[in-house]
Amino acid sequence: MMSANLPLKESSSKEESFHPIIRIAARIISFIFHPLFIPVYISWFLIYINPLFPAINSSDKWILLLRFIVMYTVFPLVTVFLAKGLGFIQSIFLKTQKDRIIPYVVCGIYYFWMWYVLKNQPEFPRYFVMLSLAIFIASFLGLIVNSFMKVSMHTISAGVMITFILLLAFLTDANYGFYIAIAFLLAGTISSARLVNSDHYPIEVYAGLVVGIVAQLVAYYFV
Repeated sequence: MMSANLPLKESSSKEESFHPIIRIAARIISFIFHPLFIPVYISWFLIYINPLFPAINSSDKWILLLRFIVMYTVFPLVTVFLAKGLGFIQSIFLKTQKDRIIPYVVCGIYYFWMWYVLKNQPEFPRYFVMLSLAIFIASFLGLIVNSFMKVSMHTISAGVMITFILLLAFLTDANYGFYIAIAFLLAGTISSARLVNSDHYPIEVYAGLVVGIVAQLVAYYFV
């Protein structure tokens, strides 16, 4: 595995330069907006806030959201814990490029299956299909870029999120100004949190955003 040899890498002294409260806040933000949660947040937004299924009742909406939680959060989490338990990875926090290979590959299979299922169910709006395809493409591109640098998974998901919201604004008649502002605010906050925690080179954070943006645009082109 090739590691990026970049002069931009911050040492642990960088983390110590921030107030402890800021570091704690950055860790909390990194947890709340973990890549395994963001697809669920977007799905919740599409089901409840900007409903694409106005005809279904509340219990059916919950069942629908549960499907996304299982595929995008539960299965990947179980995979990481199993990989750690079997000794395939060193840490569940995936601190090295090598640790990220198995999660990228296995989660890519989950995401491909989710896209395939949604694609073949005509009752699902194409926006869900577009999002699920973007998540799969993002995991595939993330695996490739991971060969050269420890690209930020957090900002990959943030890049998918902001591009998806922008595409919704262009493709629908609804007013998405407020949601676009929130998406960009969250993307900036997530990126800053990753830098405060000294988890990545700045270029790895920016590369993650680019990967997420490209993945969502490619998905839009094909869907």
